Amino acid sequence: MTAATTTLRPALSADIQQVLDLWEDARSTAAAVPDTPEALEALIAHAPDSLLVAELDGKVVGTVVAAWDGWRGNIYRLAVRRECRRLGIGLQLVRAAEAQLRDHGARRVTALVATEELGAAAMWKAAGYEHDRAVERFVRNL
Repeated sequence: MTAATTTLRPALSADIQQVLDLWEDARSTAAAVPDTPEALEALIAHAPDSLLVAELDGKVVGTVVAAWDGWRGNIYRLAVRRECRRLGIGLQLVRAAEAQLRDHGARRVTALVATEELGAAAMWKAAGYEHDRAVERFVRNL
């Protein structure tokens, strides 16, 4: 199995349960809001190309959200099934998200990574991202 054998595409409603299962398995300890089918349906309806999946043999093995707010691109929810990691699938998803955001007009991209996830931070650094120590993030659940 290699990254070349995966297909990247926008997620469909039919993918929601597989995406939720993957996210549950790869869930960050920093995740503060539950993932629901309704939230994914809303995301797909609002921005059909923002949730990308990597598919292998009919199964979702990776995801990434590429969000464009009209000013800046944000990438988050990068997840790859444990047995499919270190095959280049994550990097494929990142590059696809970047291309999509660039097509929307993004000139800068922010990748959201939990502080304690050192493996994820290493992947982002290997993908050419710099750790921005000058900016902190403030959040509030609604």
